[in-house]
Parts: sequence; structure tokens; C-alpha cells
Amino acid sequence: MAKVLVIAEHDGSRLNPSTAKCVACAAEIDGASIDVAVLGESVGEVASAAGSLDSVNKVVCVDTPQNSAALAAVLAPQVVALAEGYDHVFGPSTTFGKDLMPHVAALLGVNQVSDVMSVEGTHTFKRPIYAGNAIVTVEAPSDKPVVATVRTASYQAVGTAGFAQVEAADISVEVPDHTRFVELQAGDSDRPDLQTAATVVSGGRAVGSEESFDLIYKLADKLGAGVGASRAAVDAGYCPNDMQVGQTGKIIAPDLYIAIGISGAIQHLTGIKDAGTIVAINKDEEAPIFEVADIGLVGDLFTVVPELTDTLG
Repeated sequence: MAKVLVIAEHDGSRLNPSTAKCVACAAEIDGASIDVAVLGESVGEVASAAGSLDSVNKVVCVDTPQNSAALAAVLAPQVVALAEGYDHVFGPSTTFGKDLMPHVAALLGVNQVSDVMSVEGTHTFKRPIYAGNAIVTVEAPSDKPVVATVRTASYQAVGTAGFAQVEAADISVEVPDHTRFVELQAGDSDRPDLQTAATVVSGGRAVGSEESFDLIYKLADKLGAGVGASRAAVDAGYCPNDMQVGQTGKIIAPDLYIAIGISGAIQHLTGIKDAGTIVAINKDEEAPIFEVADIGLVGDLFTVVPELTDTLG
């Protein structure tokens, strides 16, 4: 029986949906016994939420003030201590997971398997390469623990009908003091999180300016959608870089993705390939985005988007 430890992502009070998707990936391993590790401070509610996930055997919780901020350098030695006796250690392929899991792999002396999109065997996985243009099958050594990040866009979250026991972990490790938390600067928004939103509206360089990006926000608000952007729009200063969608931004899988003024560079398409329905609005009928769009509208975004927003009431 393969023992899998999933590292939970959370904000201190709520469990991130990426954790449930990591559990879904782990459940693809035949006969897997899945535990979830929650590291933080005052994270009892988070641990309880992790315990409610289907397929989870138990939750191990490291609740200590030193884990108040999710610093990879501080968390990694603790994860390594928790990982003793496990065959696999999984984390989400999010900003959190991409920061933490390489540290864990390095401390364990193994190569990380990145962006797992399907499980072919206990040590065999498929992952995308070349900006998602090809899928490669990789096999990890069977005599070492597997450390992997999960491409959460490839999985549906497991249900929440579980009743796993929560246990306080008793570990004693030395954590480095060369890294410290200074402050968290985050945008204040009532819009859905970009990586978990069911609908996402994104704007590209053709939007033209930071002021004109208000067209994107207004449409998104009408739809109750998250807001994204292409790298070109971010580089031009139209919006913050945490809104970037694509290979070097966020990989998302909404039910509906609306691309406005986005040409469709391969790096951007990598980030939306798992979207349910893609709608493209662009005045260039030769734009590559139309090759992957389920619905395409050729037109001037400055005319089309306000009309669409008004139609939605």
C-alpha cells in the first residue's frame, strides 16, 4: 500500500481548493492511504476542513507560531520530518507549492516531479512539457520517496463527506533563521479568486491602458467572475502581475473563460487549455486565440464589451 502525504495550502483560516485536487490526484494511486498535513498557527478549522475531504485517512497538524507565515524555508524541514515513512509527498502546483516542494525535494535528496496531470502507476506520471504542446511520461525511482506538484487544473476536487481524524504532530526539527516574514501586501478585492473562479474574464494588450481595463472589470462584475490578464497586459502596466494567466502566470481551469483583446500566444494558451468553454473577442480574425476558442466574436472590444455588459443588465 502506497502512503501519500498531501501538504495542505491555506490562508490561515480557510483551506485552499487546491488541496482537494491534490487529494484527487493521490487517489489515482492504487491502494493509496492518503494523509493531509496542515502546517500553520491556530489552524484548527483548516485541519477540520481537511479532515472532511473524501479519501483522506487522517490529518496531521503542526500548529505553532513559527508557522504563522507560509515560508518555504521554515516549512520544508518540518514537512521532511512528517514525510518519514511515506512513499509520496504531494503539493499543489500553485505559488505556494512551487515555492515549498522544491525545498522538500532538495532536503530529501530527490528530483521533483512537476505538474503531474495523471497517474499511470505508483511511480509513473504524465506531465506537460513545451508549454503544454507535448505530454511526457516520467518514472520516478521506486526506492526513494516521490515529491511532486500536482497540476490542479487537471483535477476535480474530491467531495467533503469525509470524517478523518485530526492528530497533532509531534516533531522536533531545527528550522533556519535566515528567512523571516516581513509583511504581506495583497490586493483587496471582492471578486472570486482567479485560480478557483468558475468564470474568468481576461484582458490583453489590445485593451490599451490601465483606465480602459475598467471595461474588463465591469463585465467580470456582471458575471460574478474572476479577472485575469495576458502577460503583455501585465508588462504594459494595465493590471497587477498576480492577474497574469499563462505559462509564467497562473494555470486555471474555469468553466467559462472569456479572452478579450488577447491574441493567443502559446504561453497564454498553456494557462487556459483545461478551461471548459473559451470565448474570444478580438478584431483580428487571424488571431491564434480563435483556433482554440469554442465561441469567437470578431469585433472591436471597445464596442462589443460595453454592449455585452449592458445586455447583462
